[in-house]
Amino acid sequence: MSESVDVDVDVDVDADAVDRARARAAGAERVVVKAGTNSLTDDQSRLDDTKIDKLVDDVADLRERGKEVILVSSGAVGAGKGRIAHSADTVEVSQALSTVGQSHLMRRYTESLERYDLTAAQILLTQHDLRDSERFTNFRNTTETLLDWGVVPILNENDAVATEELQIGDNDMISASVARGVDADLLVTLTDVGGVYTGNPKEDPTAERIEAVGRNYAAVVDIVDESASGAFGGIKTKVRGARSVGEHDIPAVIALSTEPDVLAKIADGTSVGTIFVPIDGAGDGVEAEAEAGDGDTDD
Repeated sequence: MSESVDVDVDVDVDADAVDRARARAAGAERVVVKAGTNSLTDDQSRLDDTKIDKLVDDVADLRERGKEVILVSSGAVGAGKGRIAHSADTVEVSQALSTVGQSHLMRRYTESLERYDLTAAQILLTQHDLRDSERFTNFRNTTETLLDWGVVPILNENDAVATEELQIGDNDMISASVARGVDADLLVTLTDVGGVYTGNPKEDPTAERIEAVGRNYAAVVDIVDESASGAFGGIKTKVRGARSVGEHDIPAVIALSTEPDVLAKIADGTSVGTIFVPIDGAGDGVEAEAEAGDGDTDD
C-alpha cells in the first residue's frame, strides 16, 4: 500500500490567487471537459448508461448557462471490450476494439444529448493533427463552426491509427492541447478520484485532497511520483495537462466525475477537486514537460 507523502503542499499557494482562479473558472465562457474511461464504463468495461447520462446532465447544465462546451471523451477501447469478449493485450487489438467501441460510444452520447435537444458531433484526432499547423487550422475552424451552431463537439483520439496515444493514454494531453488551441477559458478533467491527493486515495485512507496547485507544483509532482501506480497512475498525465494549460493562463480543475452537479459547482465558484492556478508562463523551476512519461490508462 502506498502512503501519503510528507511534503508541504501549501507552500507558495496564495489564497487570493486561488480565489481569483476559482472566479475565472466560474466565469468561463468556453470550457473543455475531459472524461476518462473509468468515468464512463463499469467494472466489466461496458459503457455505463448511468455514468454517461450523468456526464451529459452536467454538460447540459453548462450549456443552459450559456457556456460553450467541448467534450474530450476516452472510452472507445473500453466500450469495444464491453462489446467483444477480447482483452486489449496488444496495440493492434486495442486499435481494433476502438473501432467497435467508438460507434457505440457516440450512439450513447447522441441518445443522451437528445434528452436536452442537443446535437453531438464526432471529431477524431491524433497529436499529429494538433502539431501540424494546416491540420490544426482545419480542426479549429470546424470546431468553431460547430460551436456557432450550438452543437457539442465530442473529441477522442483516433485510436485506429494513433499507436502513441494508445500506449501512453494521451487524451489528457490532447484535451490540454485543445484547450490551449481553441482559446478555452477552462479545462476540467473528470476522473474516478476527487482531485490530486497527498497519496493514493484508493489505497491510503489518510490521503488528503490538495485543494490548489500553483507555485507548489514541484511538491505536488513529488507526491504524484511517489504515490501514482496502477489504477491511480493516470493522475500524472492529468497533473501535467492541467499545468500545461496553466502556463497559458488557463485555469484547470481535476474533479470526481460522480460528484453531484460537479460542473455546476465549478460554475458556481464552489471548491471542487483540485484547482490549478494559472501562472501565465511564470515558471517555478519545474518544467511541465519533465513529468509524466508514464504509460498511464486514459482515465
